[in-house]
Parts: sequence; structure tokens; C-alpha cells
Amino acid sequence: MKRIAKFEKVSFEQFDKDLKNCFPNKSGEENRGIYDNLELPTRSTMGSAGYDFKSPFNFILKPNQTIKFPTGIRCKIEEGWVLHCYPRSSLGFKYRLQLDNTVGIIDSDFYFSDNEGDIHAKLTNCTNENKKVFISVGDGFMQGVFLEYGITEDDDCVNIRNGGIGSTGN
Repeated sequence: MKRIAKFEKVSFEQFDKDLKNCFPNKSGEENRGIYDNLELPTRSTMGSAGYDFKSPFNFILKPNQTIKFPTGIRCKIEEGWVLHCYPRSSLGFKYRLQLDNTVGIIDSDFYFSDNEGDIHAKLTNCTNENKKVFISVGDGFMQGVFLEYGITEDDDCVNIRNGGIGSTGN
């Protein structure tokens, strides 16, 4: 296996800012406790392709309800590789839990963004069976898979990213 990436926490200041942006009523002291307990994504078995992102807090999603939050995790990825993020297979299968952008694409240059490359998740419970999704702190809710990619022979892109969703090409 090629070792091409490393997960890290963003700074507490960035996590606190991002969390307050999603949940204005959360306090800095409460956010510090959440931040201190963040877990880096890990694989569950040697044969697993996906790295499980762990929930930073408890939440419940009722049918058709959506939640958006920062994971507090960034990833330093070698050029030529990308991190694809998907819902955990079991949550998609049991509840139709979906990422709102279907597949999250974390490019190698996102690490250097002005938000420290904080990976956010936006999940929706799309159940057809009226099921609630219960996620506890530390539960895997999303998995990331690293994939190698190529570019065209005549590619001459020299643009530099500074931002998250919607920032490429601007």
C-alpha cells in the first residue's frame, strides 16, 4: 500500500469558528470539550479501503432532516491523489443516510485553504421507512477513500485554491 496522506486536527480556533457558524448557540467552552475529544479517521480492518470519520457529538436525524457540521479534521494529501467521502455503507443501507453533495471530493490543495482544510459534512436522513438515525459521539458516520487520479496531456492549470465548497475556478 502506498502511504500518501495524513489526517490531522484543524486548530481549535478554526474548529470553534466553524462550529459556531453551524450552531450559533454552542459556547467556546463546550466546543473546547468537543475539540479535545475529536478522533482522527481510522480504518476498521486491514482490508478496509475507507477511513471512518467519527462524529464529534451526538445527534439525531428525523426523516428528511439535515445536519451540517465541521469534522475538525483536515488531510494532507500527496499531489495526484484525492479523498472521496461517502456515508458509511451501513447507514446508507439501513436509513438511506446521504451526503448532500453525494460524494465529497477533498483535493490535495484543500489542506492549504484559509479554513485550514476543515472537512465539513452535510447529511440528510432520506428514509422511506420513517426511521430516525441516532449517531453518538465517536460513531463512524462517513468514510473516506483515497484515489489516484490523472490529468490531460495538455493541462496547463496554474490556479491556486483558497476556500472550500465552490472555491475552485473562482
